Amino acid sequence: MPVAQTRLQVMQVTKLLQCVRDGDKEQIGKLCANGVPHLINYNEPNAGDTALSTAAVANKDNLISYLLELGAHPDVVDFQGRTPAMRAAEYGHVQCLERLLKPGGDAPEKKKRKGDDDDDEHFAIAADMTFKDLEGKGILWYCINSTQRHETCAELALKFAAETNNVDKNGNHVFVHACETASENEEICIKMLQSGSDANSKNEKSNRTALMAASKSGSQRVVRAILERGGEVDVQMLKLKVTAAHEAARGGFFQCLVTLHAYGAHFDVYDDRGNSPMHLAALKGSGPCCKYLAQRGCNPKPKNNEGNTARIIAKEEGHKEAIKEVRKGEKIFGKTGKNNDPWILALYDFCVERTEQLTDLYNRLDVDGHGTVAKEDFVDGLENIGAPMPLEADMKKILQSHDKEGRVDFNLFLTGKKYVNKQYLMSAFEPKKKKKKGKGKGKKGKTKIPLPICTQTEGPRTLGGGPPEVFVEEHLVHTDVGRFDRDRPPKHPLQDDSAWYLHKPDKAHMNIIQATVHRHYDTVQDALSKGVPVDITDKYYKTPLMVACQNGDLDMARWLIEKGANVNAFDNFKWTPLHFACHSGKKDLVEFLLDNGANLESTSLCGATPIMRAIESCRPGLVQFLIDRGAKMLNVTKHDDNVCDIAASFGDMRVYDIVKEKYDSVPKPKDNKKKGGKKSAPAKRPASNAGQAGKVATGGETGKESPILEALHSHRKGSILRAASALAGGLEEKEDISYVPKSVWTKLPTSEELIAARVVRRERFSWRVDFEDFRMPFQQNVHEKIQSIEVE
Repeated sequence: MPVAQTRLQVMQVTKLLQCVRDGDKEQIGKLCANGVPHLINYNEPNAGDTALSTAAVANKDNLISYLLELGAHPDVVDFQGRTPAMRAAEYGHVQCLERLLKPGGDAPEKKKRKGDDDDDEHFAIAADMTFKDLEGKGILWYCINSTQRHETCAELALKFAAETNNVDKNGNHVFVHACETASENEEICIKMLQSGSDANSKNEKSNRTALMAASKSGSQRVVRAILERGGEVDVQMLKLKVTAAHEAARGGFFQCLVTLHAYGAHFDVYDDRGNSPMHLAALKGSGPCCKYLAQRGCNPKPKNNEGNTARIIAKEEGHKEAIKEVRKGEKIFGKTGKNNDPWILALYDFCVERTEQLTDLYNRLDVDGHGTVAKEDFVDGLENIGAPMPLEADMKKILQSHDKEGRVDFNLFLTGKKYVNKQYLMSAFEPKKKKKKGKGKGKKGKTKIPLPICTQTEGPRTLGGGPPEVFVEEHLVHTDVGRFDRDRPPKHPLQDDSAWYLHKPDKAHMNIIQATVHRHYDTVQDALSKGVPVDITDKYYKTPLMVACQNGDLDMARWLIEKGANVNAFDNFKWTPLHFACHSGKKDLVEFLLDNGANLESTSLCGATPIMRAIESCRPGLVQFLIDRGAKMLNVTKHDDNVCDIAASFGDMRVYDIVKEKYDSVPKPKDNKKKGGKKSAPAKRPASNAGQAGKVATGGETGKESPILEALHSHRKGSILRAASALAGGLEEKEDISYVPKSVWTKLPTSEELIAARVVRRERFSWRVDFEDFRMPFQQNVHEKIQSIEVE
């Protein structure tokens, strides 16, 4: 493509790119029509940017269609060889990439036919997905990222025949590059495999395979997908001699090791430093990995090139669990025991990995539905899926142990309990559940406390037949959007005369709680100025401050407190704003509430304190902050749960360690009650003061009228004489020449301020806050625990 060289070309290209960034279609059309021929495809002389690539980077999807209609070529490249499609994929601009791939709608393959008039408008061409940049990288290299936008871009690129086995000039394979972050990009890796990526793809210089990269990232799903498509499991790197088992053990990824062994991986292998997977698992401190490796053939006794065994490495790192498992492995390695032969473990692990496949196969053969199949069908099923078949004599023993009326119980076989040692079953690697202690004779069981949900009505209609007080009038910006907007406000109040020629919009009402959630400051401000209390409650007795704290909205909480919101108000469950702030997991918000008088020891209806809600949100920094601020650790709920019990149920190990350490360091209260002790004297009943009550009723001491008299005087009928007396008082009337505009411009945040606010929001809530599936810390914690239970 031509590069701007002359002064005129450079100036026109620079002007064109600026118009693209501003979205000025009219000026773009004039430049292309009256400027240098083919100006729209010119490269600017610095980085080689074109109009189309600039629009792709700026996420101007509507402008891309317009540029294509003006004749922009979708495959024009910059000085680094990057096409506009690559730039759009790099930034995750899905709509821009769609416009480049489908310029004519849903028919990107359409071409210009013979006989068409050359004077017709330009026919848009679809972007070519096989282009490579100067480094030899195709578009998929730019789609490898952990966001949903990049995942969608990768789907589009694969749909339009992007090269899935692309190797750059350094010999690096695109699928290996994707598998390096497979734990974050599982869907992209799976779809690349489904679209033709080689399961045995590797980097040419190092011989590093995609399986090694996926094992290092810890994604069992991608590891399984690679092996199912024929990935070689025991390949070593050229110089480092590292295998996929080394990478999985280095990260402590137990499930990846299980999948690798199910496909025939050998664990007793050594890298160039003499380290086996056992050495690396001990360095990581993963007890289950050390136990599994020792049981599946990895010798824990050899020393590496530095003269250290796996046990010495674990001891130097202080990993007690790993030391324990390595020591056990040293004792059992090489010794034959009952039902722990290598062929048994190979068959068992193979069947565990393919449990669903075998279950579906045998269920189709089980016509009666008794969970049994014929012996011949059972053996044929194992052979058909490629199981490592034992010798005939060993197979007979397995069939006899699972015999049920002349047939084989395949469900019992898949559990492995009849032919595999109990210590080698997968159930032996599951965390042990704590046994419940029996209740003593004298102890009473936990009482179930009824917990009614208290609600309140919306209240009566306001004066004039308006909705209840909790529904406030929504603040609407009444202006001519063609003249003014958030980036072009009026320079002075009189400039905006839109109210004189525009129809006034109809009134709209919204719940003040929802206005707080959606950060409608102007709506809430209008309501407060009309007398709505700042601590007004909704159906569940929640105030706007509680809702702001629930959403982790520090700015709204600060604004409401400045307006006089009560930081110690409580809802129907006696949750205070501090409870909600701790549930949101935001340390800065909690600190702000405490600095403004929030009660650190306020208890909810079930007796929970704010630190218990912080533990449930699984935020170690917040829990430590509350402990440093003096939160009491000995409080218990009405269910007799203390902070340690809640940390064990909701928090992770980091939270539990913090809470347990502080809980153990706090001195426990001693029981000083003794039998036969003297009873304390009953409290004296306060004497009533009739005279004082009389003073309150009459208001004689203070000089003020009682409320009853004051009410009577306030409702006294008007008098003409009093009005005439007031008029004759000679009050001087001042002339007011001030002009009040018919409508006042509402100050709106500019686009730059909105972008800055979004950046701050991402920093506080992570990048996931922009997606629909975002969850607050407590909800995310519960969601992850439910998923882990479903997986088990």
